[in-house]
Amino acid sequence: MEPGAFEVAPGVHRIPLPLPNDGLRAVNVYAIADGDELVLVDSGWALDEARDQLEQALGSIGHGFESVRRFLVTHAHRDHYTLGVTLRRMFGSRISLGIGEQPTLEAVINGQVDGQLTDLVRWGAHDIADRIRRSMAKGGGPKPDGYEMPDEWIRGVTDIRLGSRTLRALPTPGHTAGHVVFLDTESSLLFAGDHILPHITPSIGFELIRQEMPLGDYMDSLRLVREHPDMRLLPAHGPVADSTHVRVDELLDHHRKRLDETERALAQDEATAAEVAGRLGWTRHNRKLSEMDFFNRMLAIGETSAHLDVLVRDGRLHTSTVDGVARYRA
Repeated sequence: MEPGAFEVAPGVHRIPLPLPNDGLRAVNVYAIADGDELVLVDSGWALDEARDQLEQALGSIGHGFESVRRFLVTHAHRDHYTLGVTLRRMFGSRISLGIGEQPTLEAVINGQVDGQLTDLVRWGAHDIADRIRRSMAKGGGPKPDGYEMPDEWIRGVTDIRLGSRTLRALPTPGHTAGHVVFLDTESSLLFAGDHILPHITPSIGFELIRQEMPLGDYMDSLRLVREHPDMRLLPAHGPVADSTHVRVDELLDHHRKRLDETERALAQDEATAAEVAGRLGWTRHNRKLSEMDFFNRMLAIGETSAHLDVLVRDGRLHTSTVDGVARYRA
């Protein structure tokens, strides 16, 4: 990852910031010129290294932290949200966030993981739930450090007027319940956050407060973006791409195929989401679930649950719940 500020359109710079110990390696923050000030789409993770690189990148385009008057945050994951909170404390900038993030953000700030533990039990991932409980007993639960409420909730489709352009905030639930993207239709730019990524499929519904049908929400959100004119894709991870539509079509096709694979993995058996996840291949290298680290196993099982629930909704599978554990059958 090369640090710096890279112009992707007149008045718009992509600033990659580091994600230590994360396979994604970097998160893209986008600096938008707004008169003599800046508006940033996403902020980065509240790490000293990320803060220093952001300061240097802004300096290279003639600005400092004091120039940033507002953060437009696509969702509340730490690599998008928490550096904005740090800088707001110091410089008084404002933070805007989709209203759908409120329940999860409140849970993070209050250290509440009951909902996620219930989800893990429902998926049949008792070993992971037990590990989280043991970690919490030792003081290893979620830390609210770096999290505060935003200054403004974005409620529904909202036009955000800057000095020389208007961004349309469009709710795109799926990756998280309150994820939003920002469309600059005049400049044909889509600030996509984690909703549309160029090389990987975003995780679905990994939250302390999970929505009932996160994959259904995600696919509906992809179709909603597809209804808009094609634009340049400015993702939160990975390079800028010329077409949003091309990538949306690829993501929809991926999930249609994954639904079929998930249904075949169940076969004539009855199984939990954790058991089905163990029968599927993961990543482009087709890795086994048992080969993955703890965090990515949790993501994979939650993703499998999301696919199974869509199959039930569509009448392709049946489910029953006993003692809090959901089992699926053809």
